[in-house]
Amino acid sequence: MKKILILLIAIIIGACSSKKENNEIIVAMELQYPPFETIDSSGNPSGISVEIASDLADNLNKKLVVRNTSWVGLIPTLQNDNADLILSSMSITEDREKAVDFSLPYAKSWLALLLNKQTKAENFNDLNSPEYTVVVKSGTVGANLASKKLPNAKVKSFENLENCVLEVAQGKADVFIYDPLTIYENYKKYKETTKMNLQPIEGTLQYWAIAVKKGNGRLLNEVNKFLLECKREGKFKKISDKYLSDLQNYLRKNNLDLFWDI
Repeated sequence: MKKILILLIAIIIGACSSKKENNEIIVAMELQYPPFETIDSSGNPSGISVEIASDLADNLNKKLVVRNTSWVGLIPTLQNDNADLILSSMSITEDREKAVDFSLPYAKSWLALLLNKQTKAENFNDLNSPEYTVVVKSGTVGANLASKKLPNAKVKSFENLENCVLEVAQGKADVFIYDPLTIYENYKKYKETTKMNLQPIEGTLQYWAIAVKKGNGRLLNEVNKFLLECKREGKFKKISDKYLSDLQNYLRKNNLDLFWDI
């Protein structure tokens, strides 16, 4: 994969005003979600989404610039013209559709549970009780779900993913609500103190898409053409086999769908 320029910035809404060159396409990502969006040992952006963005830039004959952005700053960055696209494992929601235009979906996910091994809860329906402490990552679908469906539980919100995981692993919380990949990888890290339930929480199937600024129909059409081409050529499966073979094998054995089965 070609070398990619990365802009490491602290997002304060409206604070970033760097100009881009005509031959660049700036893609906003939160590089905290391996193996989709992360930073490698050399400090370069890496992962599935980065490879997709790189292929998209090639398709558009542009130089890729990855703007590392906090999750809560992704949409403001796009709205303020400090990025052309968001490609950051972002699911389509009604609220987000009011703020950005989404491409065709290219992957899907759902919400699952990382539980402390000592908790009596086994599934989401067990959690709506004052005896349970639930942790969520700020601004995520899981956070919205907990606020709506678990009014009787104690819900704690963190901006950092690792903080959410550690709350559960260290017994400070009962459960973390997040996607199955994150749950699976962190269960492997903390097998002695956690357990997992990767069965989809009812009603939480999410479709991931690329976001563009409202009204940018030209770029949206180009992105959609690229995504359709990737599906026809099986590019997503090839990338997934490279990064997700372990999880995919687990999902198949347990009769669960894969990310690209849409």
